Amino acid sequence: MTLVAGTVGGAAVLAGQAFLASTRRYAQPELGLALRSTVGEPGLPALRLVLLGDSSALGVGVRELGDTVGGQLGRLLAEGDPANGIGPREVRLSSVGVSGSRSTDLATQVARALLGERPDVAVILIGANDATGLRRPGEAAAYLGAAVRRLRDADVEVVVGTCPDLGAVRAVAQPLRQVLGWLGRRTARAQAAAVLAAGGRVVDLGAETGPVFRADEGTLCHDGFHPSADGYRVWAHSLLPSVAAAAATATRR
Repeated sequence: MTLVAGTVGGAAVLAGQAFLASTRRYAQPELGLALRSTVGEPGLPALRLVLLGDSSALGVGVRELGDTVGGQLGRLLAEGDPANGIGPREVRLSSVGVSGSRSTDLATQVARALLGERPDVAVILIGANDATGLRRPGEAAAYLGAAVRRLRDADVEVVVGTCPDLGAVRAVAQPLRQVLGWLGRRTARAQAAAVLAAGGRVVDLGAETGPVFRADEGTLCHDGFHPSADGYRVWAHSLLPSVAAAAATATRR
């Protein structure tokens, strides 16, 4: 009887925390769908970089384009990365990401990304909404893999930042935060396998940057869920080696 009562009580706590989390006010997109910029010195070799995915691809949580993960990646790439074989360049940055997106929404985003001038490198940031929405990891990963394959078939290099460490968010309390962390890790593992099978590159954002986010609450914006400018900077530096390697491959074609 005690065990049953404890189980029921634990479920009630999780349900209550989930309800509170769903009714919180979170940061909203301030840059809209106009995340488009050119970074670097005009006249240098150009690199076309497009971001796809959810709110993180738009930079929800910050107000300046330069503070988004795309803006910071663009600046780093424009400066050049000799260790990964690329020099200074002009980076033409755009985003087709949509806040709240899940992996099922990537097909539309891929179509938009391939309109007009073909991008050289695509960075996909997705997974948090799949995990929190209790989407089956294998099913969500299959949609992600299909998006990566379509981009690769179009001769676009692809880097995927897998689901971040949801156990680091402060918008929810324990024990729900721990459950979200487990869901995120499960999603990230499925994503990595699907992306590699489709010919993309993988950056495990949860493993590589989760400890920083857990230790420093300044990596999250005011809502305790989306990254701050510092958080996006951490992500950008984690993504940079793979994105730079992808850019080097693209420019050799």
